[in-house]
Amino acid sequence: MNLPKVLMELVKAQDNFDSTAYINCFTETAVVVDEGKTYEGKKEIKNWIEKANKEYQVTMKPLEYSQTTEILKAEVSGNFPGSPVILSYKLNFKNEHIQSLRITS
Repeated sequence: MNLPKVLMELVKAQDNFDSTAYINCFTETAVVVDEGKTYEGKKEIKNWIEKANKEYQVTMKPLEYSQTTEILKAEVSGNFPGSPVILSYKLNFKNEHIQSLRITS
């Protein structure tokens, strides 16, 4: 699968539970929407991913990526009911970083 470099870095950071590397994939003004909650800016996003890493220990296995729609589908496994699940990551990029990310099932 041909993923943009920033998405390869994001998956690696997620699988290593490395919140610093994870947040480095985003712009300063990035927005993440997950489970109905919105996180704005690197500080909020870092707090969100650190909490999620501790609580759920999520790893990602990319399944498919559409460059046209900028949607990544991934199998997500971790310490949560129903694991594993397939999630969609709707992305927008700016200057080779993630500007927005919306995670849906």
